[in-house]
Amino acid sequence: QVHLVESGGGLVQAGDSLRLSCAASGRGFSNYAMGWFRQAPGKEREFVAHITWSGSSQYYDNSVKGRFTISRDNAKNTVYLQMNSLKPEDTAVYYCAAGRSGPYYETSDYYNYWGQGTQVTVSS
Repeated sequence: QVHLVESGGGLVQAGDSLRLSCAASGRGFSNYAMGWFRQAPGKEREFVAHITWSGSSQYYDNSVKGRFTISRDNAKNTVYLQMNSLKPEDTAVYYCAAGRSGPYYETSDYYNYWGQGTQVTVSS
């Protein structure tokens, strides 16, 4: 069982940066790949970024590639999402997730555990 808690969200202006953190407790954090998803009002939850259990590989949705960076510190049981050059369309609740179920890391079904989410609001 892995318990995830996100933090670091807030209200920023377009062009600003934020770093989200996701702290994990429980057994086996380093055995899981980690992902970030987001859900804007009235929209479905969508994939943002994924990092393998070792941190050796990262994958991004095209909408954030070049602006967002996912990383992890297995010694601290924490995964991060550095968000630069934020845009109003990045406004959403951001969720971290832990999983290892199959090949499709960009889908919710891959992940077994989810955090409660943290709000990111980007004003224009």
